[in-house]
Formats: sequence, structure tokens, C-alpha cells
Amino acid sequence: MLRVVVESAKGIPKNTFGNPDPVAAVIFKGEKKKTKAIDSELNPVWNEIIEFDLKSSALDSASFIDVVVKDHETIGKDKFIGSANISLKELAAGQTRSLPSKNIPLTNEKKQEIGTTINLIIHYEPPPSTVPNPNDQSVRDGVNTGETGAGEEEKGVDSDEEAGDGTEPGVPGASGLPGKKVIRTTRKKQRTLADKPQDFQIRVRVIEGRQLPGNNIKPVAKINVCRQTHRTRIRRGNNPYFDEIFFYNVNMLPSELFDESIIIRVYNAYSLRADSLMGEFKLDIGYVYDEPGHAIMRKWLLLSDTDDSNSGARGYLKVSMFIIGTGDEPLVEKREGNEEQDDIESNLLLPTGVALRLATLSLKIYRAEDMPQMDDAFAQTVKNIFGGTDDKKNLVDPFLEVSFAGKKVCTKIAEKNANPEWNQLIHLQAKFPSMCERIKLTLYDWDRLSRNDVIGTTYLNLTKIASSGCEIEELPSENGLPPSINVDTTEAKVGFLPAFGPCYINLYGSPREFTGLSDPYEELNNGKGEGVAYRGRVLIELSTQLEDKTNEKLEDIPNDDILVVQKFQRRRKYSLCAVFHSACMLQDPGEPIQFEVSIGNYGNKLDSTCKPLASTTQYSCAVFDGNHYYYLPWADSKPVVILTSFWEDISHRLDAVNIIQYTADRLQSNIISLKTAILAKVSDSHLAETWLKLITQLIDDLTSCKVPNLEGKPNMTALDIQIKNLRDKTLDSVRGAAIRMRDEAVDVKATMVDIEDWLERLQQIIEEPQNSMPDVIIWMLRGEKRVAYARIPANQVLFSTHSEQASGKYCGRTQSIFMQYPMDKNKGLKIPVLLRVNMWLGLSEHEKMFNSFAEGIFSVYAEMYENQAQVFGKWGTTGLVGRHKFSDMTGKVKLKQEWFMPPRGWVWEGDWIIDPERCLLTEADAGHSEFTDEVYHNETRFPGGEWKPAAEPYTDVNGEKAQRPEEVECPPGWIWEDEWDFDSNRAVDERGWEYGVTIPPDDKPRSWGAAEKMYHIHRRKRLVRPRRKTANSPTLERKDLGDGWEYSSLIGWKFHRKERSSDTFRRRRWRRKMAPAGTVGASAIFNLEGALGIDVDEKDSKKDTSVKLFGANTPTVFCIFDKSFIYHLRVYVYQAKNLVPMDKDSFSDPYVHVSFLHVSKTTEIIKSNLNPTWDQTLIFDDIEIYGDPQAISHNPPSVILEVYDSDQVGKDEAMGRCTCPTMVKLNPATTLTPKLLWVPITMKGRNAGEMLVAAELLLKDKANDVNLPLVPPRRSDNLYMVPQGIRPVVQLTAVEILAWGLRNMKAYQLAAVSSPSLIAECGGQTVQTAIIKNIKKNPNFPGSVLFLKVLLPKEEMYTPPIVLKVIDHRPFGRKPVVGQCTINFLEEFRCDPYIGTTEVAMCARVAMMTSAPRDVIIDMGNRRPSVARKEEDTVDWWSKFYASINEHEKCGPYLQKGYDTLTVYDTELEAVPEFRGLTDFCNTFKLQRGKTEDEVDDPSVVGEFKGSFKVYPLSDDPNVSDPPRQFRVLPESCPQECLVKIYVIRCLDLQPKDNNGMCDPYIKISLGKKIIDDRDHYKPNTLNPDFGRLFEMSCYIPQEKDLKISVYDFDLLSSDEKVGETVIDLENRLLSRFGPRYGIPKSYCVSGVNQWRDQLKPSQILQNLARLKGIPAPQIADDGSFLSFGGQEYRLSELEANKSIHPHLGPAKERICLHVLRRQGLVPEHVETRTLYSTYQPTLSQGTIQMWVEIFPKSQGIPGPVCDITPRKPKRYFLRAIIWNTTEVILDETSITGENMSDIYVKGWMPGMEEDKQKTDVHYRSLDGDGNFNWRFVFDFEYLPAEQLCLVSRKEHFWSLDKTEFRIPPKLIIQIWDNDKFSLDDYLGTVELDLLHLIPPAKTPEKCSLSMLTHTGKSLPPTSLFSQRSVRGWWPCAMEEGGKKILAGKVEMTLEVVEEKEADERPAGKGRDEPNMNPKLDPPNRPDTSFLWFTNPCKTMKFIIWRRYKWFFIGLSILILVILFLGILLYSFPNYISMKIVKPF
Repeated sequence: MLRVVVESAKGIPKNTFGNPDPVAAVIFKGEKKKTKAIDSELNPVWNEIIEFDLKSSALDSASFIDVVVKDHETIGKDKFIGSANISLKELAAGQTRSLPSKNIPLTNEKKQEIGTTINLIIHYEPPPSTVPNPNDQSVRDGVNTGETGAGEEEKGVDSDEEAGDGTEPGVPGASGLPGKKVIRTTRKKQRTLADKPQDFQIRVRVIEGRQLPGNNIKPVAKINVCRQTHRTRIRRGNNPYFDEIFFYNVNMLPSELFDESIIIRVYNAYSLRADSLMGEFKLDIGYVYDEPGHAIMRKWLLLSDTDDSNSGARGYLKVSMFIIGTGDEPLVEKREGNEEQDDIESNLLLPTGVALRLATLSLKIYRAEDMPQMDDAFAQTVKNIFGGTDDKKNLVDPFLEVSFAGKKVCTKIAEKNANPEWNQLIHLQAKFPSMCERIKLTLYDWDRLSRNDVIGTTYLNLTKIASSGCEIEELPSENGLPPSINVDTTEAKVGFLPAFGPCYINLYGSPREFTGLSDPYEELNNGKGEGVAYRGRVLIELSTQLEDKTNEKLEDIPNDDILVVQKFQRRRKYSLCAVFHSACMLQDPGEPIQFEVSIGNYGNKLDSTCKPLASTTQYSCAVFDGNHYYYLPWADSKPVVILTSFWEDISHRLDAVNIIQYTADRLQSNIISLKTAILAKVSDSHLAETWLKLITQLIDDLTSCKVPNLEGKPNMTALDIQIKNLRDKTLDSVRGAAIRMRDEAVDVKATMVDIEDWLERLQQIIEEPQNSMPDVIIWMLRGEKRVAYARIPANQVLFSTHSEQASGKYCGRTQSIFMQYPMDKNKGLKIPVLLRVNMWLGLSEHEKMFNSFAEGIFSVYAEMYENQAQVFGKWGTTGLVGRHKFSDMTGKVKLKQEWFMPPRGWVWEGDWIIDPERCLLTEADAGHSEFTDEVYHNETRFPGGEWKPAAEPYTDVNGEKAQRPEEVECPPGWIWEDEWDFDSNRAVDERGWEYGVTIPPDDKPRSWGAAEKMYHIHRRKRLVRPRRKTANSPTLERKDLGDGWEYSSLIGWKFHRKERSSDTFRRRRWRRKMAPAGTVGASAIFNLEGALGIDVDEKDSKKDTSVKLFGANTPTVFCIFDKSFIYHLRVYVYQAKNLVPMDKDSFSDPYVHVSFLHVSKTTEIIKSNLNPTWDQTLIFDDIEIYGDPQAISHNPPSVILEVYDSDQVGKDEAMGRCTCPTMVKLNPATTLTPKLLWVPITMKGRNAGEMLVAAELLLKDKANDVNLPLVPPRRSDNLYMVPQGIRPVVQLTAVEILAWGLRNMKAYQLAAVSSPSLIAECGGQTVQTAIIKNIKKNPNFPGSVLFLKVLLPKEEMYTPPIVLKVIDHRPFGRKPVVGQCTINFLEEFRCDPYIGTTEVAMCARVAMMTSAPRDVIIDMGNRRPSVARKEEDTVDWWSKFYASINEHEKCGPYLQKGYDTLTVYDTELEAVPEFRGLTDFCNTFKLQRGKTEDEVDDPSVVGEFKGSFKVYPLSDDPNVSDPPRQFRVLPESCPQECLVKIYVIRCLDLQPKDNNGMCDPYIKISLGKKIIDDRDHYKPNTLNPDFGRLFEMSCYIPQEKDLKISVYDFDLLSSDEKVGETVIDLENRLLSRFGPRYGIPKSYCVSGVNQWRDQLKPSQILQNLARLKGIPAPQIADDGSFLSFGGQEYRLSELEANKSIHPHLGPAKERICLHVLRRQGLVPEHVETRTLYSTYQPTLSQGTIQMWVEIFPKSQGIPGPVCDITPRKPKRYFLRAIIWNTTEVILDETSITGENMSDIYVKGWMPGMEEDKQKTDVHYRSLDGDGNFNWRFVFDFEYLPAEQLCLVSRKEHFWSLDKTEFRIPPKLIIQIWDNDKFSLDDYLGTVELDLLHLIPPAKTPEKCSLSMLTHTGKSLPPTSLFSQRSVRGWWPCAMEEGGKKILAGKVEMTLEVVEEKEADERPAGKGRDEPNMNPKLDPPNRPDTSFLWFTNPCKTMKFIIWRRYKWFFIGLSILILVILFLGILLYSFPNYISMKIVKPF
């Protein structure tokens, strides 16, 4: 509980007209509560306590409250004074329980302090067991004026509706705080969507990615929804910006859609390999639908790698997702201003601090049982021929497929095994908490050749078997167990991981009987629709381990686990008894009917795997009930079905379900009573009494009914303990809330929301996931064919010894069951049968307890039939072909008396006796009061011959032999009405013959004709003779049954009692009664043990198998009632409303079939009425009902009312059905009278109207009828009216009808409606308007007001509707109904005739003044705007628009100048509550025509009626004069000419129409026959176009009242497609007193963007307003400083106290008038947001359009200037990036000389402009990572300063026609590369710089590090380059290696942004090209070693070879010189020596 004490406030500023009346409001999580207002006080003291119920959830540290103080206004909106935002962080941390907040300053709209302070004290009571989380960091700190928009005067906090917007019942704070999200434990609301395919639209907006892994990647996102895939455009970099929206339109069942997944995958487009998937995210569509507004707004998704669970986060993706269903309005996305640096963690789709943890779901699949036969027995039969064994039951090869989150795993196949044991463990890995909610288990039958057949499908719903909270984190564990999950759920602090079992889970689907043909109900096996039969069960166990990594998907279960699970399979014997009390409302008699009851396989008569049981009733033939239906005449012998079966004992689960169900049912019943009391407007004391009964009963139930304890239960599972804990906490919480409400509540109606929330919470915990006991299934069989079924959950009939409430609600009680056809296409339009059954299911050890529930005496019989045939006139056994003398009922199974043996514990009682079957011996005339006997007279001939009697001259319709007409006797109690005659009402000739031809092999013609031809060889004549029942004819006594023979013409044909000459076969039934031996009481029937034993010879053993197969020898059990009671029933059918039109004339001819048990009656037919009043009492005399009257009074049979449309031609059509509860009076003298109540009529599962009915059942005293109520008054012989005391009390009432006119009437029968008039009906009275002479010239009615005096019920709930019919007066007196409309609720039109006249007159005067053309004096004034001085910063209309929608970063200095904002409504103007739909003068009612088609809810709309109604009571005293009329002063209804200006601003989220997921939208406007096509100004490739277009049109209103604005998609080759359209009713805008034709601005300006544009000045409008209101004209001071109006005085100085005066303002006189006008509740200057709809998906939004419309009647003069809303043009900017140096670059290569080096160059581009990629020259051979460049990059780009986005226009493909515009954040990407000449360049590193939030550079390379990239936005404030203009420094470049970022180098740059003008003044060239200036770049001072060896061989020698091998070369040179010297020496030495020796000289 959060308690806020609002103490006082100080220093509230004075108002213009005196002191304010302050009122304070506190807003917490969207819930708003107010104090009372203090009159005229500047320092108010409230001292009020405001409480917020946290519903057991704890505060989190991001919680805050908003306090808003306003000036209370009696009329109009409260005026905003100031607001404050107070953080509750200290309370949430648990440091204190109380937070005194003293002298908190209030701020205004501009977040400026206003000098006012407020004092509060905030108390917090945390729920029990809440542990504060000290680690939870809050985004908010201290007191700040938060983001609630509290300061917005026009919208936001001011509307009271928003309190309920964000939150849903039971989930406090589900609206969510920023960065917080509650993961729900169960679905927040049970989805109540129709079970039929609907249109849905899924929108996925991919906004941007962050921290994607990889180097130099090109990410692309692919989105897969419902087997449709879209992809984004390819981007570059690790933080791509996509901002693309994708639409998926589907038409499917909601239940199917919610199980589909949204899969988002991000790929690297560079990579062609299999590892291109970077990360993915999956979630269910149902998850998104359950979020508030069915949307996830701008949330970060954590991408993960599904295959590698240890890889952690793979980046983040920001998305929005919307699910839009029929009638949903998509939420408006709002981009937060600080979103660029938003904290991903705080805005993750999961709760803060929750990393998606890997969870392994381990699913143990042990075994299955009771698989049905799935394969043909042909192969088995062949095996049998060669001596194999007959094993039909094992003709199935099952395996189980488990699918979850897109993964599928299958078990092994168990061949030929109906009870397979797999014993396998399946591991499913998922990130937890999982976004996918259901594990699908599908059991397949493996087929070798054909496709695998589905045996059955079931689901494990994780939300039912797990509970998660809003915080999941590791807690220190005391006992050493694994870390648990701290969970905060709605109901209680209990959380657990998914767990289940070991427990059986049941499968349901199509009937089990195998057929070689295709199964018509195969879809049921796939889990679609309700399964109609049990298909087996699977034993499974699910457990979940966190962080448990396993690579095995499938492994075998260890033997120890298999042994452990044995104890969960212990079976106990259960007994089921069902007593069939009645079967009625059968549609047609047909073949004999029986019912079969089964639970699991037990009791299925066509299944041979269980021993035969007494699970079927005896065959019975239906009897006509005398009116409409047939019933089974069971009379005092009710058939009984006994079943024994064996199941696990799960009573501890089902008892808990029944106890909570009992509490919830009682609560629901009391809620209905309370709602009825509120609707009936009972007295406050009676209402309080009903409410107190509800609360007290709920508290008593929750106190006394405790959920059973689990201790000692044998098959208790982990999930049982967790669910019990959850239930206990929920029940305690509801009980506590109820006790608090009982003590504290003051307003009954206000508590309804909480009480319904309690009911929803109880219903959420009822469901039992581990319910292993199959449902009880009842089948109706005709012959051997299954026709209809009903499924009853076993817990509803289960007996419990725990407590009375723990037994099922129908245990031992008679319940009514509407059976249904399997996969009924008509959705229950017709009932196959209505059963009344009493069922009891319990453990066999509790059988004795059945005695206390049993009614009647149970009798058990063995039975067989004796058969005889007639041969040569004698009866005997010789003619029995293929039959036996004694057999079962089918005649096929041979039986003998001595074969029968009584079951154990039973003995024979008496001998075999003849006991005829009465149910099968009903004649065709049973139940009829009139009947026609028929005989067919047949003749034959040869072609062309004479006609002669046929072989069988007299037959029935089927050609079977019949009696001659003269032999047919009139039965006793009947008299003939006529002689035999031929039937002439057929296609016959004048003598009654019809002719035909026989085509072999038939022996009679298949078709007959009325004209005789030569080739005809057969003819027949139908002879008929009517008879009727005499008044008091005795019914046939049972003793008059003769010797018990039943006769039939042929074996197998219907039997009858009396022998006829045509009979050839007869039989009679022998029965022998059994009695229990030794046991006493009804429970003895359970000892039948399933079947009678039969002693047969060995040779007959095969027959015995067939006997067991057909269950023919099962004992028959009856419940005999020795006493019946006679009842008298009265059904009061008063009226119905809103019935469905079934005829082409838009109406129906309804009548009602009323059925009660075996009787039915019909009301009279009301012609052409959808709101018929029958006012009829149907009296049913002498209804015989067997059973205890007390039991009947506690649980009476219901009265079924079916509405039919009477058709003269064809069959009457069903219009729906309703059930009326019956009031039982066992003492008819009781004064209690039934009360008429509205009960809903349903047809095909949807609402089809309501009926006002009541019924009472009176027990008759057999002695006399004196005590019965008086017979109601008659309207005619057999028509009784509803008597006084029950019928509604009426009062004379006046109904005034303003019939203004008709609009848009469509043609009727191809002719236009030209001269219509209107007929209004109400309460049986009718009135008609005058005829509209020519609807084209003037569609308004002459003489518009009609007056009716009618008798209407005083109580509103009984009021009949007003029906309007439009008839067209056509030539020759034809007056067809061309349209009709029903107004159901007259409450809104009720008025006090003596009070409300002024407002009505005012409306009329407004309309009159706007419509009446008259001379107008227009004061042109100074129209020319004064030339304002040139402003430094220009502001335009878009500045005003962005300022109004709080996008302050786009509006420039607009607000600082003190200019006005306008109101931006996020809906249509008609939907704004304070303007009442602009229907204050007259409403618009849709006229309809035609019948309702099957799937379409509404008949076609054929026009509109404009009008209104006033309803008020009249005095019954004729002397009292009538009150004044309401519609007195009316405007003239002649057309007037107007000028319409349509301003179209922009469209949002349009539906894409092109293949590229885009649209080329343009505007098309039509008004009457005028069309403006703006195709030339289409916006290429965008879904959010800014149009900024103005259109002007002139028109005549009302003929051209509908303004249609359409958005089309431009296509060059094909025709343009319509995206959507919206229609505005201009007439309503012209006639409304709210003045929506021109929005009133906030100030009167004569120049600038806010220049006044209306025809009249504010002073003139104010004078007109005074005239309208009938008050004196305003008194205005000459200088405009003072004004008095309507009794109030205003001063300009006070009105403009806080406003800045700017030069555009007009004269003071007009300004003060405008200020007063703004207080009169008129429509302000505005922009409305209208939803676009298309004809293809009329219920789904196709986007929205923002616009406004101005209407200027030409009679009032010339309108003012137009407003310029042309879209902004982007500015051209240049980004100059000078790359000076690099350092510490990775040395990527090794030179040939072994040195590490890199050939460095730098590449750069701006994202979105990749084609303008620029690179520096190469710094070759950098040996130390340094590079010198002095190189300039110049990027020119278009920039929108207001939006801070770059506008990039480019063609997406070379074949694209238009350039696509992209808005991309301005960023610069710089990459360092290594140059390679003969291979691809090597990437070294990158840095991405956001120009708006620029990372501050380091001044020196030493200070430059990677931490600069990671600490962005936290340690150093990022700066915008656009404001800084120029920056120089060092930035780090990073690359990814092994999943981590490493420093790849540092780059020194100068970044400079210059505008185009400055660029011209200070030019600079790219690179070092001319003009090389600003600054001049010198060539880089690179070392001499920097060159390319390939192109510089000399330098290569000098710097590579010489430098490295210098000494080697020098040494080598010296060595060569030495060697040369030595060589020369050696060469010349001998010569020298010889010369020396010789000495020649």
C-alpha cells in the first residue's frame, strides 16, 4: 500500500479574475487520484490521504509519483498551475517507511519554478516477504519534473481516462516505468476473441543495432512472421541504423496467431559462409498481444546464438512491434529526445539486471497407452491366413514429436505397439525467461510409404507450469542448493521454473474407430478445435535446469528413473454412474437412438481393447412432442449407464480445482446479481445489501474452503507444491482485499472493477495442468453411427470425501447438456439433442456414498430376443435366414437362456419374462394431434401397353409392401376427417398419377414426372386420408401389449405393435431381473464388473469375441421412479430487441419456439420487426416430471427459447437461441412473482440480440387446481398476455424527434432514392415525416420535428427501442422500405423538459447563424501584416508543430520567443471526449438494408439519417399542461456555399504497397463530385511522408458534406493502389456549437506564423456568442484592458501575466476578446490525427494522417490569409576531415628483409553515403606504426538541423525510378587499412564517430586509449560537432580479435563542419588538390624509407638493400679487391720473376 498525505501548498499565483480554487492530483503508475478543491485560496490546506493499492507487488527503485496542482473550473477544463515529480527510491530501498516531502517546488510547462511549494508525506507498507534490492540503480534521482507531461495544458494528465490506459487488472504497473518490465506469470487477461478467422496486422519496426560482433561487417536484419519474410537494407558497421517498418497482414484464428512466432535474425551480408548468422531473437505473437496496447515500444532485444549457448550476447537490436486486431488503434510511437545515449540495459525487453540465462528443459517421455488403430488390417489379415496371431489393437506405430521455439525433436518409433514405452529424455535448450510459451507434443503414427498420420496433439503451456517475476537474479543460498529465482508475481511472491509431472497428459481428437477412408475430423488431431474423442495418453515429466549445458538432444532414461516413476502409475478403481433423465429437442425421428458414455477407452462400445461395459443406453425411437421437436419416451424407466475404470488417484488436485471453482462460481453469480441490481437502478439500501452479501459470502468461502493439504499424497509432484503455494497466496490476498473493501468502501459501483479483478484472479488459478483423468464423453448414436457428442471434465462429476465443496458441481446432480455435432460448421445453430443427465464418479471404495445421491430404484436385467418368421401363413423359425431363434437385439449374435451367468455378487430375481420394448414401439402418429395416413397405388406396363396392377399394388414411399387403403383401420382415440383421395399437391397429372422409368439394377424409378410418355413403364398415385385425435382420448395402457410380439415387414425394418398382412418377421424381448446378493442400496450396481458372464462351448468361442465386441450381452440397467409429479409451467415472453435481419427487406418475421423437457410451444409471428413485442404467456399444463420436487427446485430444467424467422417460401431460418432460468414454486400459493429479465440470444457463437422473458414452474396439487395463479388476460382465443405484476410498469412519455435529413442514400433496386420520408416507431406508436420533394436539391426534411406520446416502461432496462424506417415514394403507389435503423438506448436522449431548453436552443442558434445567409459587415481592419523586423533565427509553422508535440530539439528558438503552440490530438476531432463527437446539434445514424450474411456482422449500410431525440415523461393528469417543446428554434435547412481549406501535414506508418516494403504516397481529395488529384507531388519510397500541402475547395453543404481524404500509392506502369482513406462530415463541423470549423488560436497576431486567419475578428465572434447564449453583449474598455462577459470580469494584465509580448500581437481589444473566447469550451487551434482505413481490411488501420480542416461560409465574407506549411528543406553542409597522422598502427606484414611493417592508408565515409567513400594516399613501409598523411576528406551532405538527421537521396537500384530519401544520424566512419598490391587489402581497425555526440579526442597520442570508446556519455560529456564547428585530436581505432576489442591504431584528425555559404567563402579541395587552403596542407614529411619498392628500384637499393647489407657489401668489395690483387699477383709473378732472372734490359 502506498499512502500519500497531501497536506498543503503555499504561494499559489493569483488568477486573472481573482484567487484560484486549487485542487491537487497525485498520479502513480498511470492511476490518478484527486483531492477536493479549496475555494479562492492562495495557501490551501487539504490534509487529505490518497491511497494506491499495490496489489501485493513491491515498489521498485525507479518508481515515482507526480503531483499536479490545478485551478478548479466548474465549466471547462481545470487550469494547470504547476507540477512536481518525486522519486520513491528511498522507500523502495527499504531504508525508511515514511518520506516527508516538505516545500517541494512546483514547476510550470517550461519546467521553470513558479514560486509555489507543496508539502506531502508519503508512507509505504511493503508486502510481506519483500526483500529490498540494494543493487537496483534508478534512472531517476531526487525531485525532478519528470516525463509525465504534467505541464501540458491541452492534453496529457488532464484527461481522466488515461488512468486506465497503461495498466491491466491484476498487473500493477504493467504500463511500465522506463526501463522496467514485468514478466507476467499468466496471461494478463483471458483473451476473449472470437473463435473465427479475423484480420490482423503485425507491424515490426527495426530501428537500429548496437554492438554487433565482427569486423568491417555489413549487417542485414531478416524478420519472419507467419511464414512471411522481409529483410532490411544492408548497412555497414557495428552500430547500424535501419529505421524500417514491415507489415504482415494475416487472416487467421486468434488462437493460431498467438502461437506463431516473430523471429528476428541479423546476418552479415559480406559473409557467404554458413556462419553469416550473427544473432537472433524469438518471441510469441501472443506475448506482444498481451502487452499494454498490444505493442512493444522501442525496446532493445538481446540477440543470441541459438547453436552456441555459451557465446553470450551477440549484439542488440532496437525494435517496436504492434499487433493490430479488429477495432484496435495502433499506439503512437514517440522518439525520446535523449534516445541516442539511452542505456540499453534499462530499456531491454527483459527486466533490468536479467541476462537471458540458458535453461535446459528436460522432458522425460516414459510411455503412452490406449493408442487407437491407425493402420489398415490388410497385412495383418494376410498374416492370419498363414497362421499369424490376430492383433488388431496394435495396428499403430507411434512416435512423439516435441516442438518448442522452432526446434523439433522426435522419439524413437515403437512399431506395432498401442502401448509403447520409449523411456527417452529430450533436452530443449532455450534462453530463460523464454518468450515462447507452449511446448507442442504431437503423437504420430509412422507410415513406411505414405505421410505420417497425426494421432493427437497437446500442449504444455509454460505460463501454467511456471511462475516468473520481474526480477531474476542469483541469491545467496543458505542450504547449498542451486541459486533460486526471486520472483515477484501479481498474486504472491512465489516463483518457480517450468516443472511438470511425472503425470499422464491426455490426447483428444477425432473418433477412435479406424476407417480406410479419409478421416473427416482429421484436423481435430492437430489440436484445432475441440477434440471429440479420447485418443490415448502420454506419461511425461518436465524439469528445468539453469546454466546446464548439454550437447545431447536425445538420450535414454536411466533405469533408476524408470523405477521411480512407477509409483506415479499406481491405479485405483473408479466407478461412474450416469442416469439419463430425458433426451429432448431432437430434430427428426430417423433411426433408433442410443447414448454411449465413456471415460478414456472404458465404455467405448466400438473399441475392443476394454471388456464390454454397460456403457450404452437401450435403443429408443423418438416421439413427436406435439409441436416442433421429438423426444425419447423413457417415462418412469430411466436408462442407466455403469462404468468401471482405472486411473491414478489425483483427488488432491481435482479437489482444489473444485473448491476454487465453487468459490468463483458463487462470486460470479453474485456479480451478475449486483450488476442486474445496478442496471435496474434499485434503491441504495437494497444495492448495499446485495453488495454486502457478495463480499461476506466471498470472505466466508475463502475462510472456510481450504485447499487440501498435500502431505502424504502418494503421487505428489514438485509442481503440485508450487501451485498450492501460489493458490494459497492468491486466496489469502483476495480475502485480505475483500476484508479491507468491506471495511473501507463507500461507493458500490466503484468497487466493481476490483471485484471483477478478484474473479479473474480466481479463474486464473483454477486451471490444473496435471489433470491426468480424461474427460467423460457422451455420444449420441443413430444405429451404429456417431452423431453428436458432449465432453464433461471429470472433476465436475467427481465425488470427494474432503468436503462438500470439493465434490464436482454436477456430482450427483442433474445437469442439462446441449450436445453438439463434431466440427459443427454452423457453430451450434441447431441442437442435436438436449440431455438431462445425473452423473456420479468416485473411487470404488466410496461407492457406498453413492446411495445418498441416488434417486429412484435401480433395476438390472439380462435380455435377449426371440425371433420368428412367417412362412406360408404360419409363424415359426424355419424362415429365419441368417438369424437365430434367440439372439441379441441386432439379431446377429446367437444366445441361449442357459448361457447367461449373473456377475459376482448378483443373483437372479425371478425367471425369464416377456417384456416388450416400449421405446421402440412408437407409432408414427405418436405425439401428433393431426395425422395423415398414406398408401401408394402402383401400376406397371410394357412400353406402349395397358397399365396393370404392379406385383406389389400397394406400398409405402420406399416401395415396401403396405396395407390396402380399405384395410387401414382408424386407431382408438382418432376419427377420420375425410375419405381416401389422391394427393394433388404434388407434380402429378389430373388423376394423381406420376410416371417413371426403371433403370436396372433398380427395381423402381428414381425420379418421377407428371406427364405420361410412351417409354414410361411405372406409375404411382399417393392416396391420403387425414385423421385427428379426439379431445379426451385415452392413452394406450401398457397392459394392452398382448403377448409382446413386435412386427416388421422385413428383418431390420421398423417394428410396430399391431400385426399387418404385410408383416413377415416378428420378435419379442425376454428379460430376467437380477438383484444384488447381500449388498444393500443403489451402489450395488457397481458390482456388475462390466459384463454378464456367458457359458459357451469351445466351438462357439469366436462368436463370443463378436459378442464382446458389440457389447450385446452387457446388462441393461434402469432407474425406476415409482412416483411422478405434475407441474404447471408458465413462460412469459414479452419482447426481444436487436434481432438479426434474415429477409431481404432488412427485417425478419420472428416467432419463438419455447421448449421445456418433452413439451414445446410456439408464439405468434410478428411481421417485419427486429424488435418484436409478443407480450404472450405460454401455458404448459400437466407436465409430468419424475424425481424429488426438492431436487427439481434446487436444480430446475431450463426453458430453451429459439427464435425463428418465418418464411412463406422455404424453411424457417433459425435466428438464435437463449436459455431462461426457471423459478420453481412448490407451493403455488406463494406470493413470489418472477421478474422479467433480458437474456442474451446467441447464434453461431456470437450475440444475436436479447429477449425479455421469465418462467415459473408450479407444482400442482393433484386434487385440485385452485391454488394456481389466475389465467392471464387473453388477446384472442389461444393467446394469453403477460399478466400485471410481471409486465413492466409504464408511464406516458413524450418522444420528440428532430428529423433533420437523409444523407448518402444508395439506390434501391437499381433506382435512386428520390422522394423519401421517414417513419418512426416506438412502443407501438408510429409517426411519419413529410416527403422530401427532391433529395438531390435539398436532402433535409421539410418540417423537421415529430412528436409521439407513448406508454414506455418506467424502468430503463425495459425500454423498447426507437425504430426508424425510410420509405421511398415511387410511381404507381409503391413505397418500399429503403433503409432502417434501430436506436436501442434512449437513456442518452432523456432530458428534463424544464431545464435543458437553453442548451438545445443554443445549438439550434449556432446552426442557424452559420447556415442562414445574411448581409454581413466585415471589418477588414488592418489586414496587411506589419512587417516584422527580420529575426535572427527564422521560425516557421513546423517549429510551432514540433514545439506542440514536445520535440523541442526540432523547433529551434520558437518557444523562447514566447510564441503559441497548438493542440495536437492523437485521434480524430470527433473522438475527443469534450467535443461529444461534434453531434451536439444532431447525431448521425447509419441506415441498413438486407439480411445478415453468415460471417458478416453488419448488414450493408445504405445511407445516413441525421437527427436527434428528446425523451421526457408526461403527467397522467389531463389537466396538467404539457411541458415546453425541446426542438423549438431551428436553423433554416437550405444549402449554403462554403470554402473548405484542407491542410495535410504528414502521414505516419503507412501500409507498404510496393515490393520493396515502401510506398510512393500522394493525396487525393474528393468532395461531392469534385476531385483533387495531387499525383504530381508524390513522395517516393517512404512510409512517413511529410506532405505539407494545402488544398482549397468550394462546396454546398449539406449535399456535399462528406470530405474524403485518400492516400494513394504512385505506380508508373500499373494502376495506383489506394493505401487508405478517411471521411470527415463537414456538416457536423458547421452545425456544432463547439466551433470546429476554425480552431481558436491562443493569441491574436496580425503577422508572423500565427497570423489570424478567420473571417471574423475575436470581438465579432464574442458578440455572436453572446447573442447565441441570449446574454448581454460584452462590455470592452476602449484600450482593451478590461472586459466583462456573462457576469464575469476579465483584465488583460492578469490574462497575460506570465506571457511575453512580441511584436506580432494585434490590438489589446482583440487580444482580450480572444482570451475570453478560449474559456468558452470552443475547439482550439489544432492538428488532428485521423486513421486511414481501406476497403480490403475495413477494421484495420492502414496508417494515420495528421491534418486540419477550416470551413468558411461564403456568406460571412472573405477568409483570412492561408498558413504556409511547406515542409522544411535540408541545409547543405560540408564535413572536412583532415587526416594528419597515425600512430601505433598494427604492423600487419613482414618485409622480404624480415621487418614488421604496414603500408598504411586511411579510408573514410559517412553512413548512407558509401558511394562517396574517400581514402588517403599510402604511407608505405611504416616500420613503427606511424603514418603521415596531411590529407583532406571533404563530404558534402544534406542536413536537417531541426531534426538532427542527414537526408540522403539515392536510387536503391539502377532500375529504380526515383531516389529514395533516408534520414540517417550524421556519423563518420574512419578505417585504417594495409595496402597490398597483389592481394586484397587488409583491414586493420575502425572508429565510428557520431557527429552529434562526438567522443572528445585526446590531445596527445599517449592519452588516447580504447576506454574513450566504451565510456562515451558517462565520464566525458559528448559534444556536437555542429555546435563546436571544429575539433582536433587523437582517436583510437579498434578491431575485434577472439571476441574482444583490441587497439588497432590511433589517428590524428581535424574535423570541421561548414555550411555551404561558408564553404564558398573558405574553399578547400580534397586530398591536397587545389584550392589547397583553409588550411593549406603541405606534403607529408615522411621518412625516406616510405616508398613502393616496385616503382622505385633505386630507392629500394639505397634504403632496403644498402642499409641492411652495407657491411656485407663493403666486406665483399674488399674481398673482391684482395682476390683481384692476389689473382693479378699470381698472374704477373712468374713473368716478373722470369724478367728479374733474365734481366733483358
